[in-house]
Amino acid sequence: MFCPRPGFRVKMNDVLWQPGPERVERAAVTAFRAAVERRWGVRLPDYGALHAWSVAHRDRFWLTLWDFCGVIAERRGERALVDGDAMPGARWFPDARLNYAENLLRRGSEGDALVFRGENGARRRMSRDALRASVSRAAQALRASGVGPGDRVAACLPNMPETTVAMLAAASIGAVWSSCSPDFGARGVLDRFGQIEPKLLLGCDGYFYNGRRRDTRAKLAGIAAALPSAATAVMAFYDEPGAPAAGFAAWDEWLAPFAPRPLEFAQLPFDHPLMVLFSSGTTGRPKGIVHGAGGTLLKHLCEHRLHGGIEPGDRVFFFTTCGWMMWNWLMSALASEAALLLYDGSPFYPSRTALFDYADDEGMTHFGTSARFIEALGKARIRPVDTHNLAALRAVFSTGSPLAPESFDHVYNAVKRDVCLSSISGGTDIVGCFALGNPALPVRRGELQCLALGMATDIRTHAGAPAAIGEKGELVCTKPFPSMPVGFWNDPEGARYRAAYFERFPGIWRHGDYAEITASGGMIVHGRSDATLNPGGVRIGTAEIYRQVERLPEVVESLAIGQEWKGNARIVLFVVLREGAALDDALAARIRAQLRENASPRHVPAKIVEVAAVPRTKSGKLVELAVRDIVHGRPAANREALDDPSVLDLYRNIPGLAEP
Repeated sequence: MFCPRPGFRVKMNDVLWQPGPERVERAAVTAFRAAVERRWGVRLPDYGALHAWSVAHRDRFWLTLWDFCGVIAERRGERALVDGDAMPGARWFPDARLNYAENLLRRGSEGDALVFRGENGARRRMSRDALRASVSRAAQALRASGVGPGDRVAACLPNMPETTVAMLAAASIGAVWSSCSPDFGARGVLDRFGQIEPKLLLGCDGYFYNGRRRDTRAKLAGIAAALPSAATAVMAFYDEPGAPAAGFAAWDEWLAPFAPRPLEFAQLPFDHPLMVLFSSGTTGRPKGIVHGAGGTLLKHLCEHRLHGGIEPGDRVFFFTTCGWMMWNWLMSALASEAALLLYDGSPFYPSRTALFDYADDEGMTHFGTSARFIEALGKARIRPVDTHNLAALRAVFSTGSPLAPESFDHVYNAVKRDVCLSSISGGTDIVGCFALGNPALPVRRGELQCLALGMATDIRTHAGAPAAIGEKGELVCTKPFPSMPVGFWNDPEGARYRAAYFERFPGIWRHGDYAEITASGGMIVHGRSDATLNPGGVRIGTAEIYRQVERLPEVVESLAIGQEWKGNARIVLFVVLREGAALDDALAARIRAQLRENASPRHVPAKIVEVAAVPRTKSGKLVELAVRDIVHGRPAANREALDDPSVLDLYRNIPGLAEP
């Protein structure tokens, strides 16, 4: 049920979409709430009551979720949580033995398991039976290559079927997976894989982006030579088989000796390492964050089935590379018996509606993307509602950065009016979310719909006290949860792990976001807390500035930092303007007026500077800290983490920033 009329203008927090009674009744989260009531003899009249119960009784919540989702395991055990108040230190399902890949490869519904589309026209699809057969062959090949439980398998691959097959094969035998996308430079790949010393390296001959083919064979040959631990290197081919890089075996040749046979799934402890995800590395060497199989599986089942409304037979898409945690999140949707729609390439090639063409062609039910993509749709005035059917689409997921209220407007005005728009927020650190969507709750403009079940998500003031409703502060989690990292790689005593999350508020997870919980039970994220601005001692989230400035038609993108100036900090705003626009006195005055009238006088920048581009990580996140370092004459850490490191040079020695 869509509430506003086309062309509407609504205020922050107004309801944009409300699910009808039938949709609420058939939602999995509604069935789960009823299951909790029956099993534990409680009365939970609404989502708020369910969330409060899930936090107060975390052991019962995760036990119930395990059974509700039908987790496959050699054994579960009766204990869900030991040392439940220790953070870090709590242990989940200490008696369980299971396998992540076995849960993703359950027989499930007939039909597609994977559909692949490349921007160059490549098309492939794989049934669930074919996927199981391919994983069987790859698992045998891994074992024959000497890979066993705990060994690392590293992949520098596009988002293609071979990547999914290799990940599932590694998980099936208990090996530890790590991946990055082929657009990473050699140094960026080695900064990550060099830490984990993989036994096997996977690569691809090339990939396509924005109409151009990029050959990666020479780069991969150099990477393999710099990884002496990788005794085996295997190369897949993006479209047509060809000559692999020096030192690599071709994918088909590697699999050739092995015929499909029944899969053997290693039954492993709940916290057995499943994968190593790496932080963006914009503030130093990327941190290797180790996630366990059981915690990842349970967290994703909760988010997909209860919060995302993913059902057997659904067709789920997320625009992501294999270097972003959303790829791992997408993969787990197989455990909900959904088909995965994979895409590799530019989201705007060969046409500006390429992803919506894909959605119509494949009956996409869940469309996942970044806030930046939705913002770009709005700026370009792209209106799929006028050109596409999108009949099957029930949910749009957005993450990567805060979704501006105007982007909420654009989805409902220009994409689809009857859809659950779920802005979600969490991170690589927890391979999941602290706040996200809910198909049985209304969507409010500018808000994440609700706090995640089983997560004691809260806000703390700068002094560490619980924040009031609507008060901005540090996003924290006050109780342990299953998808907390097993630890950091090469951090045997856990010192770096504790320093990263528990140093600011001992015994409480500090995530690093600046946010508020709303009166409706949702959340608004105002940016990264380490990038907050502090003019005159008042903290301001950078997203608050971007939301206002980018409403002006002349401004394509913006980035704000705090510049140290005469013993204080002043706001400097960088703007990227549309073609033909110029930063004259009139536009600068309009920018300042927009902020003064719609935010506050403290949001008004002291300096406004036009730039050609803003720097982002490969997953599309702004890197304010790197710009701040450059402006202050300090070296920016790990430029390899950026999509285009040369953009940082635009911010070096800007004359106007040395003036009052």
